[in-house]
Amino acid sequence: MSDPLLVVVLKGYPRLSETFIAQELLGLERAGLRLFLVSLRHPTDTRIHPVHREIKAPVHYLPEYLHEEPLRVARAALSGLRLPGFRAAFGAFWRDLKRDITRNRVRRFGQALVMAAELPPGNLWIHAHFAHTPASVARYCALLRGQSFTISAHAKDIWTSPDWELAEKMAQARWTVTCTASGRDHLAGLAPGAAVHLAYHGLDLDRFPPFAGTRPPRDGSASADPVQILSVGRAVPKKGYDVLLRALAKLPPGLHWRLTHIGGGGELEGLQALAHELSLDGRITWQGALAQEDVLAAYRRADLFVLASRRTPEGDRDGLPNVIVEAASQGLMPIGTELSGIPEFVTEGETGLLCPPEDPQALAAVLTRAITTPGLRARLGAAAEARVRTEFDARPGITRLTALFRSAWGG
Repeated sequence: MSDPLLVVVLKGYPRLSETFIAQELLGLERAGLRLFLVSLRHPTDTRIHPVHREIKAPVHYLPEYLHEEPLRVARAALSGLRLPGFRAAFGAFWRDLKRDITRNRVRRFGQALVMAAELPPGNLWIHAHFAHTPASVARYCALLRGQSFTISAHAKDIWTSPDWELAEKMAQARWTVTCTASGRDHLAGLAPGAAVHLAYHGLDLDRFPPFAGTRPPRDGSASADPVQILSVGRAVPKKGYDVLLRALAKLPPGLHWRLTHIGGGGELEGLQALAHELSLDGRITWQGALAQEDVLAAYRRADLFVLASRRTPEGDRDGLPNVIVEAASQGLMPIGTELSGIPEFVTEGETGLLCPPEDPQALAAVLTRAITTPGLRARLGAAAEARVRTEFDARPGITRLTALFRSAWGG
């Protein structure tokens, strides 16, 4: 008996900021699984990564807003009324709506009706990437069809979703997999008895081969040859870029450095204004979102990598940002914060340096140490790269995911 068609529900596809998902999709295809992608939103990025071009799975876009495609939604609703699981799906939706009276909740059920009506025929399995909106659509659709489903959870979806909602989804799902031990432990505590697994994303090391060049031993003493600091991440609150800028403003005035930021995001203008206010704008290059090959080149030009991740008031936070692992794959020493899954990769004084989140003074001290000590950067960068290549290869994670799927399918 052949494997079912794996229907993967995504919030948006393709996305430059979600290379880890594209890497996983390609890995599953290469492992022999047949994929069909369902996206809740159309893409907004103007560029894509090379990995997106290699994925063969077709992409089916659901209506982003139900009122924009009323006939499509109406046809799906009529079709859904005839499905054997409509009563169970509507009951789950109604219980959720009473606890979360929002248009988004209605939209998720409407998208699930469209998805159930428009899926290809045959033996299918539904899997959601992210435990919030995609898992809601996947769950309602699975209930409509009278089948189970599975979930991949990551970071924001874990830490900002209501506990009751996560617990109910995991209890109904065949299994949930997540990418950090801290996330797994949190999820397992919410739903005792639910199957919750750990599978690090890791890297496709063919795309991140070792850096064959050398880095000059810059120590911040030469104005003509400043230390090159790199940070890659969306300009959103949980990345802590305002904390990083305030830390940079506290560095000794005689220290010579430059920061390059790569990433889009809604806070870019505000961060640029803050950099000007702190008299830093002449030392910072804002490059915006870049394709993977350009980010790789930036890792190789840099002397050290920094990400000042924090927990937002809403609870949002990083898990283990893939960019930290990517930077380390190029022998670049990472500086991070003592948050979530970051210490699962960055061991203080062994594979990088850590400091508390929300502490510009502590981050400034760590940056000063890293900038002025090229030997430390080289030693910790080499150790970080060794950890990537021995413990964070993506292939074991893909193998584990493939086995989880086939176990659920009875193969």
